[in-house]
Amino acid sequence: MCHQTVGLVAGELERRGIATTSVTVLPEITRKVRTPRALSVPYPLGYPLGRPNDVELQTRIVRAALALLRSVGPAPVLASDGSDSGSGPRPKRSSIR
Repeated sequence: MCHQTVGLVAGELERRGIATTSVTVLPEITRKVRTPRALSVPYPLGYPLGRPNDVELQTRIVRAALALLRSVGPAPVLASDGSDSGSGPRPKRSSIR
């Protein structure tokens, strides 16, 4: 899904009192649209949860994104999950299929 659209929709939902969080692989876009809460991950477009079938990594990413809902302080919050450290090399699009 389009990072810009997700950020803009999330912002509108937040203005209406609904907390949101998202996962981004394009933090520069996420910053520009001021997505209220987003977790930046080091994976290619189309693979925000990393390699297919890597349940441990995918669970860690989802939990980290949900943990942002407890964030206090003014939005936007853009956090990094650190997936590129300790989980092996960053997968390339061609190696994930």
